[in-house]
Amino acid sequence: MPVLKKTLLALGILCLSTASALATHYPLTIDNCGMKVTFDKAPERVVALGQNSAEIMLMLGLQDKMAASAFWPTKVLPELAKQNEKVKVLTVEIPTLESILAQEPDFVAAQLPLLLGPDSKVAKREDFAAVGVNSYLSPGVCTTTKNTGDIYGSRKQMWDMTQLYKEINDLAAIFDVQDRGDALVASFKKREADLREKFHKGNKDLSFVFWFSSASPSADAHMSGKNSASGFIANMLGGHIALNTDAEWPTVSWESVISANPDVIVVASLDRNRWVLDRAEEKIKFLKTDPAVSQLDAVKKGHIVVMDGQAMNPTVRTLYGAEQVAAQLEKLGLN
Repeated sequence: MPVLKKTLLALGILCLSTASALATHYPLTIDNCGMKVTFDKAPERVVALGQNSAEIMLMLGLQDKMAASAFWPTKVLPELAKQNEKVKVLTVEIPTLESILAQEPDFVAAQLPLLLGPDSKVAKREDFAAVGVNSYLSPGVCTTTKNTGDIYGSRKQMWDMTQLYKEINDLAAIFDVQDRGDALVASFKKREADLREKFHKGNKDLSFVFWFSSASPSADAHMSGKNSASGFIANMLGGHIALNTDAEWPTVSWESVISANPDVIVVASLDRNRWVLDRAEEKIKFLKTDPAVSQLDAVKKGHIVVMDGQAMNPTVRTLYGAEQVAAQLEKLGLN
């Protein structure tokens, strides 16, 4: 047999072998947050509870499989807007169980225990199992401990992208689109590596606080804990969180923030409009006008940067948020 013919035949066999290896063989059983979930086929009507669950599915090109979504702290990524137009939004806030079941889903994927779990305001996993609906919870939130009395729990170890990659790979396997999952993970790994290479040359070890929101200027602030996704962003940029707490989303007094005296204050931009201080411009206005807070070194030096609030959660947005903060640090000469 000619060499060229042998080579083409070998490549053909290799391609067939690779495609076969990537294909999902049903029934597929996934171990998700300590629960075994079995799929006899790829789901056809999904309700995505949480922006992260929805955006992962859109990135995987699964919009035709999505019956609805809910809980959107910010707008969808611009590059996913067209795909998202095809998907019904139940609410940008917390949906009811009845509104979810009205979509006749065969699968529910959730971003937060607030939306799915024993202490959820929406439903327990058993509620969906009772009506024959499989459920999935983001693995990144399953690694928190719940001994703080806070529904968001705490972390002994810093969240990192491996937990997000597991979520992408799990969903890609469930829907039999594993090649798309592999490509998405590979692109994220490269972006993370590029960012680390750029910022770890500076060796500044900046201290950060990430302010998500507050019910009012006099209320304690919802800040990111040191091992949260925001902690991972600070680490990626060669720094650390100034607040020494394992809690995922502690409420922190401004006296504590003043005592920590961070080098950089990252304020979240949110579209949900639950509180006035959801808006980044209102946060910045408070920082610059409050008699005590305005004396922080970061405020006086103008080291305030804005980041998409969803990126402070352990999500696909985390990397986008890191890139957003990195660009502003470079302009401030803090890289």
